[in-house]
Amino acid sequence: MNVIVTGAAGFLGSRLANALLAENSKLPVSRLVLVDLQEPPSYNDSRVTTLSVNLADTSAADRIIQSDFHVLFHLAAVLSGQAEVDFDLGLRINLDATRALIETARRKAPKLRFVFTSTVGVFGGKLPEVIDDLTAVTPENSYGTEKAMCELLLNDYARHGYVDARVVRLPTVSVRAGTANKAVTSFASGIIREPLNGEVSVCPVDTKQQLLLASPYTVVQNIIHVATLPADALGSWRVVNLPGICVSVGEMIEALREVAGSKAVSLVKFERDEMIERMVASFPTKWDNTRALRLGFVVDKSFVDIIRHYIRDDLKRKV
Repeated sequence: MNVIVTGAAGFLGSRLANALLAENSKLPVSRLVLVDLQEPPSYNDSRVTTLSVNLADTSAADRIIQSDFHVLFHLAAVLSGQAEVDFDLGLRINLDATRALIETARRKAPKLRFVFTSTVGVFGGKLPEVIDDLTAVTPENSYGTEKAMCELLLNDYARHGYVDARVVRLPTVSVRAGTANKAVTSFASGIIREPLNGEVSVCPVDTKQQLLLASPYTVVQNIIHVATLPADALGSWRVVNLPGICVSVGEMIEALREVAGSKAVSLVKFERDEMIERMVASFPTKWDNTRALRLGFVVDKSFVDIIRHYIRDDLKRKV
């Protein structure tokens, strides 16, 4: 298959590219185009082409989408914290650029499997105790609003047969390797990653705050999985909540203690950030994974397992 990944220089995008190129990939790749604002990492693989492009450019969508491509994984986005403080930039990249890609796919490659990564942030306000795939979106942040609008657009394009849309809502991804990003949930990785590297991490929310979490490995496997499903598997509603586990910040810290000891835990400091508290508190923490599991998506076993997976695969300074 000929495949495109936008946001390919990012944390999940680069991992997705690696997984697609692996010998055991569930989605065999003949050609892979990696797209990002900055030049994506190069590969010693004849299947790979890289493309540096600003999605805000009017010609970007035409440069990215060609008629002979089969799957587009659209991961590129302005993250939640930046979208909240720069409203116009969030709209240009998260909504306008996505619409341009959808419309170009309709015109040039209507059978393209358009895989869009959405977010738990499409939910907010007064919610039912447990969320399912059909719970109405009620975002209370700009990032979630932009993603929700794209979800609805993609679902309508799919209803008309203009594009084969598949939308996956991501839980908070933890533990991310590297450094902090501009997502308001970045601390969910930082309070584990930095202490494991012997560094102080600042947590902006209370220990009672709960989060819906999934490991990077599981999220990438699930993003690939949705592209392998039969065209009619999702039915009339093309959006799936990816499975996650509900964990409080306090439970995350206790999991860190179990794996790495009290010395690592002592490196977590607390400094409230009202904007982050407000946004994170608006996200749902429990959802019904029944539909996703029935469709073959997978879920992490525990946060202790997630930490151990991170140590095994990503930690430079082994515990």
